[in-house]
Amino acid sequence: MKFHEKLLELRRRRGLSQEELGMELAVSRQTISKWETGQSYPDFERLVLLSDFFSLSLDELVRDVDVQDVREKAGGSEEKISALFADAQKGKEIARLVLRGIVVFGWVMLAVMVLALVLVLVRGV
Repeated sequence: MKFHEKLLELRRRRGLSQEELGMELAVSRQTISKWETGQSYPDFERLVLLSDFFSLSLDELVRDVDVQDVREKAGGSEEKISALFADAQKGKEIARLVLRGIVVFGWVMLAVMVLALVLVLVRGV
């Protein structure tokens, strides 16, 4: 599916008029019409706004692929990413706790060594 066809489909799925989409992107209805008929192409800034507005990556938006195919192939990827992020956060917290334990252990060992040195010096005198 070409970009202009995809844009038309995405806009219609959202139930938006060309005027409403134009307002979202700060462009005229005529500009949206030209994009949807393939007469012109949005600049990069507008492409980024479009991809954000329709929750698509730039690749999904501009490549010659069907949006529905991409969504179906991604199948639950948002949930997978959320789960991976949660696992990463748990791992980060565990690493932080382990590091804190190592630091505390190091300070305890240093205190024991200083105490042993003091005892040796006191008894040696």
